[in-house]
Amino acid sequence: MEIYLRPVQRTLSVAAGVNLLDALREHHVPVSYSCLAGRCGTCRCKIIDGDVLESGREAQRPLVGEDRYVLACQTFLTESCTVEIAEPDEVVVHAAKIVKAVVLAVEDQTHDIKRLRLRPAKPIEFSPGQYAQLQFTPDHIRPYSMAGLCADGELEFHVRLVPDGRVTGYIANTLKVGDAVRVSGPLGSAYLRRKHEGPMLCVAGGTGLAPILSIIRGVVAEGMQNPIHLYFGVRSERDIYGRQWLADLQLQHSQLHVHVVVTSGQALGCRSGLVTEAIAQDWRSLEGFRAYLCGAPPMVEAATLLVQQMGVLPEQIYADAFYASGT
Repeated sequence: MEIYLRPVQRTLSVAAGVNLLDALREHHVPVSYSCLAGRCGTCRCKIIDGDVLESGREAQRPLVGEDRYVLACQTFLTESCTVEIAEPDEVVVHAAKIVKAVVLAVEDQTHDIKRLRLRPAKPIEFSPGQYAQLQFTPDHIRPYSMAGLCADGELEFHVRLVPDGRVTGYIANTLKVGDAVRVSGPLGSAYLRRKHEGPMLCVAGGTGLAPILSIIRGVVAEGMQNPIHLYFGVRSERDIYGRQWLADLQLQHSQLHVHVVVTSGQALGCRSGLVTEAIAQDWRSLEGFRAYLCGAPPMVEAATLLVQQMGVLPEQIYADAFYASGT
């Protein structure tokens, strides 16, 4: 039985029933992975032709039409097939770990957004744009995206308070400086592709700004020269935050262009409407772009459809949608 790999154009001979990630690693094929348990989504790949057997719970939902995305660590090969894996020069391997951290600060950003800063007892490596699972108590566990870089020495998260939310209510009303938090990660496949030299489209909805900040900070830290076009969508003027951070990043990266888009009402220096409408107004084509989409599922799905129609290749759209789950 054979697996044909794209884009590396390599064929592997494997036995029926073997795990896809095991087969790739055994044949020394560069592949991204982290948790090995179907949680992080880092080893996501695409089945182009043939059938496979999937096991475990789904950690990454396909965001585009009929595309067949699977997690390599949860996929078993039953017949010859064609598999599309990440570009070899964009592979990341951060061993998933659990570290203890201490709360440094819980700060107000807007009427319903908190900035949570933690000091980990040990360094945790991650790529800009990834997220981690935070456990405050055995009953208060939730994933949040890192807003900074692993070189910062602390971890920063942005938390939107959900009405009657169990976890967000705990963060807002009970969590205090000095409390212990368990951090598990890193997770997620929407991380910065460092080898890409072309333009980047970053779309953030609400606290989706956190991973986008991490990505842009990563661009600055790496000395990348990519033009970056950021569209930051919020519900109303009172939901806008992070403007000073973005202004500082513009001073450090002259190719960063920021558009704040307010859905309801107007705000000084901002556009009105939806982020997808603003993008469609500004661009005829996005061919050659890489797109990073972070926020609520409806926004991510709408933006995914739009940027595909405008020429971004599906495999160059990176998204980890935020699911509120009433927590």
